[in-house]
Amino acid sequence: MADNRRMCPNCRAFITTSDKVCPYCGERTGPTYVQRNPGEFALGGLIPQAHFTTVLILMLNAGLYIATELLSKKYGGGNRGFNIALYVLGGKFWEAVSLQHQWWRLVTAGFLHGDITHILMNSWGLYVLGAQVEKIYETPRFLVIYFLSTVVGFYLSLRMSHSPSIGASAGIAGLIGAMLAFGVVNRSRLGGIVREYYLQMVVFMIAMGLMPGGHIDNAAHIGGLAGGFAVAYIAGSPVRSTHTKEAVWRGLAALCLVVTAFCFWEVFQNFPTPDQLR
Repeated sequence: MADNRRMCPNCRAFITTSDKVCPYCGERTGPTYVQRNPGEFALGGLIPQAHFTTVLILMLNAGLYIATELLSKKYGGGNRGFNIALYVLGGKFWEAVSLQHQWWRLVTAGFLHGDITHILMNSWGLYVLGAQVEKIYETPRFLVIYFLSTVVGFYLSLRMSHSPSIGASAGIAGLIGAMLAFGVVNRSRLGGIVREYYLQMVVFMIAMGLMPGGHIDNAAHIGGLAGGFAVAYIAGSPVRSTHTKEAVWRGLAALCLVVTAFCFWEVFQNFPTPDQLR
């Protein structure tokens, strides 16, 4: 006979899977992880199964990397051609943002990558963390966390450095921050394990950024981490949310998508002519 017991996410008492409200603390329990996420892992649990939104971001990143490679050849190839392509497609360049007020670059820079190693490493990090954050916080919160982490990360990078910067790692750092927030808010044993694991990841990430010659934008990572933690801490888990709050988060997620689309429209609008790049 199947075991229909589960734990209340609020008071940790044993209840049944059919309980919509905990009989002990009165909190709404919501569906179980299995009910919300059937087929949670691929290959017998070795690889987290990324959700649809995470896959879309990965596809967009890959498409823009291919576009960067093709465009760099148009501009003469080599490092110079690649850097021009990154500028044209919306990388974070200090002069363009601070002097020409192209603030949309704080969004578009998060979808660009410098080489194949860069995009492969970020894609794996996004695949794993995106699946975890979408599972815990669900898609609307995930989108807001990723979007604001990217913006805050590149804004801090802009203030701390005049060097060009690109990559999904600001948003990925935000996902780490979101998981850390989950561990801080959840005072159970599971929360403690999550908190310790992601604190170690934060230390490792910052230490890697401090290594000489690595060309890692630590400011973007720290900004993304802080942004993701703040949003997730405020957002909380959807398990104990209300319909009104969920409507608000869906609205915020839609706004993030609209702003992202507008930023890429600005890339198109500001696409330079050949004469402007001489």
